[in-house]
Amino acid sequence: MTRKLRVFAVLVLLLALASLMSLYSYGRFAERARGAPGQALPADRIETPIDRVIAPLVVARPGQSGLSLFSDNLDAFAVRAATARSAGRSLDLQYYLWHQDLTGELLLYELLRAADRGVRVRLLLDDLNAHRQDHLLAALDLHRNVEVRMFNPSRGRQNSLMRGMEMLLRGFSLNRRMHNKAWIADGRVAVVGGRNIGDEYFGAASNTQFLDADLAVIGPPVAQTATIFDAYWNSASAIPLAALAETRPDALAGLRRVGEADYRSPQARPYLQRLHQSPNVQALWQGHREVHWTGEAQVHSDPPEKAVGVVRRPWLVDVLMPAMMGAQREMQLISPYFVPGDAGVDALVGLRRRGVAVSVLTNSLAATDVAAVHGGYAPYRRPLLEGGVELYELMPRGRSESRLLGSSDASLHTKAMMVDGEVGFVGSFNLDPRSINLNTEMGILFRDRALTAELLRSYAQKTGPRSSYWVQLVDGRLTWEDGSEDPPHHWTREPDASLGRRVLARVVGWLPLESQL
Repeated sequence: MTRKLRVFAVLVLLLALASLMSLYSYGRFAERARGAPGQALPADRIETPIDRVIAPLVVARPGQSGLSLFSDNLDAFAVRAATARSAGRSLDLQYYLWHQDLTGELLLYELLRAADRGVRVRLLLDDLNAHRQDHLLAALDLHRNVEVRMFNPSRGRQNSLMRGMEMLLRGFSLNRRMHNKAWIADGRVAVVGGRNIGDEYFGAASNTQFLDADLAVIGPPVAQTATIFDAYWNSASAIPLAALAETRPDALAGLRRVGEADYRSPQARPYLQRLHQSPNVQALWQGHREVHWTGEAQVHSDPPEKAVGVVRRPWLVDVLMPAMMGAQREMQLISPYFVPGDAGVDALVGLRRRGVAVSVLTNSLAATDVAAVHGGYAPYRRPLLEGGVELYELMPRGRSESRLLGSSDASLHTKAMMVDGEVGFVGSFNLDPRSINLNTEMGILFRDRALTAELLRSYAQKTGPRSSYWVQLVDGRLTWEDGSEDPPHHWTREPDASLGRRVLARVVGWLPLESQL
């Protein structure tokens, strides 16, 4: 036994030394590879189509912010494509995921077309999944008006073995990801919210459709978003893709052919139709779409240094918790991945003790795309219900707001909060340990009754009997009420979930993994 312990100790020591060497080597590489500092281009002239529409609206309401909610999946695609088509100066884009699929390639093609017109394009992506698309991104990066940077990247990009070794040796640092989502056009318009770029976010997936929300904003929040983008773009964690991956000189021409073919495909027709005909998107540029004007709207973000484990300073959670705990009458929370922990349960139940009505919407086990996270959430249902918190779990067959090419399966991806019918938040933040402590997050916190009411109407639809299970304690037993049937059906186990999912969630609930969920 003593000999085995010595061998084990030696192996642990060797792994620790190898990890330290890997971290040192990566640090030297990152220092050499860092790109030149860059800043958002000033939006101080009237020279682009976006300038000509947005500038008069902002000038007419000094100090005010204009916000428009995009819950419809097609409109969410169209507002991004429309701003890319109208941009004449700059496009600054920051995302956790950008999939290589129909809508992902369509939007890449819009960036390429904008760059051809002389628009400066900066694309910052988290590297966790983007390394699989190096050939497309590297092709785009060849354009003289485009630069692509990867956040917290892996150097082992050529094969799974090398990447796996790096994940093992740099596990603590690679575990921290950039979850921010922002689309900034000409420094005049920003789209901030929960959507990544890919078919499941825009209604084109053949399986699950995400229900999500973005806010298109004009006014002061755009400059705030640009400042956040620049902080990430210039951070030590952002590495130019050119230092990580190479591609053929003719790859840019290939990317053009892919984009042109995608736009000619039958699958693209609904997106082109919405782009050209959608009254919502057209009206936004004409100044006639319903824009909620408020003097209280701020874009908040975790600092990029959070991704390297710096000592905590004011993070996004430190902004959101006071807003949440300031509720006097009611608070509604939408969190697809909801793992409140003991502290979160105490906070929500504490609101109930003060007489505040509290309700939470999250995914059911059958609807979630990450069954392991559900295992972290499940143990907290009973104390929340005992404390008077209302719980709703989205049905997998819930009505998708823009389902085009896929099935009827639905999964919640919106991250939002409504307080007392007048304060709201839309962003990338889940109430779970990963959003709080590991990932970087961002979003818009605002005070406006009309916009909050719009969010509340969406919340009411999603928590309605045809969209969500109402989770209750009946005679001390967890029960899910399915109001889509008449009379309502009552489940006493995770509804519509397969045995495999139930087993996975149960096992995860037993393991000490909550800090990673």
